[in-house]
Amino acid sequence: MTQQKSVRRLWLIADDYGMAPAVSAAIRDLLARRRLSATSVMTAAPSFSPSEATALLEAAGSHAAIGLHVTLTAPFAPLTSDFAPLDNGAFPTLAGMAGRALVHWLDTAGLEAEVLAQCAAFRSAFGRAPDFVDGHQHIHVFPQIRDALLRAIKKAAPQAWVRQCGRAAQAPKRLSDPKGLVLDALSASLRRRAAQDGVPTNPAFAGTYSFAPGAQFEKLFPTFLDGLPDGGVIMCHPGKVDDELRRLDPVTTPREGEYAYLLSQDFVRLLAERGYELA
Repeated sequence: MTQQKSVRRLWLIADDYGMAPAVSAAIRDLLARRRLSATSVMTAAPSFSPSEATALLEAAGSHAAIGLHVTLTAPFAPLTSDFAPLDNGAFPTLAGMAGRALVHWLDTAGLEAEVLAQCAAFRSAFGRAPDFVDGHQHIHVFPQIRDALLRAIKKAAPQAWVRQCGRAAQAPKRLSDPKGLVLDALSASLRRRAAQDGVPTNPAFAGTYSFAPGAQFEKLFPTFLDGLPDGGVIMCHPGKVDDELRRLDPVTTPREGEYAYLLSQDFVRLLAERGYELA
């Protein structure tokens, strides 16, 4: 008698819904085709709108989750009127926010108020709280910010889980992925604080790479599955390029490569061969 191979659930989550119309359209297409498990929404993005929310609800149906992509870095602006610090009316850069967080120079009450405002915008657009919460450019794993976020989520979305960005213990650690090594260290503290607060997190994370124009996502993706346990998260950034994306974000053409790969039969075959199915 042949033993049936166990199948592991994979959370494949597209970041940045709402950043730009062409990005949102590509994510909706993948969700409708069941090539994604979920997407997280930037309610602070200037092009996010009620119509984008309605279209996403239709594409996600009952088979995909919708989360909040907490946004606290430039070039985006806060939803709260008294957030500080600001840089020409926008959040500081990732380096500016991360640096202040590491030396505890941020106003935690202001951070919590901003996360609550983005949660409220999500509820207004979708009629419910987010299923999960993560952070644009992983800003939510930094000190002060993680604590403010956990407090806000317990108030505004008590059933939501929070994405931690640490890789599985058995996953290979590559020096060619310095971002992954930094996220491993910062996420250990996030996991501990979330556990203390009773906020669930994902068991493991993957998907970091350089976003260089020549990056071959189709060759990188199989490595993201290495050592990934049941319920693990892989982030992705599929999309098409439009003027709004070019204005707001340096990551452009790699999004089209991700979109093309996730539409391919190679992606479908890989999941089947490695024993994964989308959560």
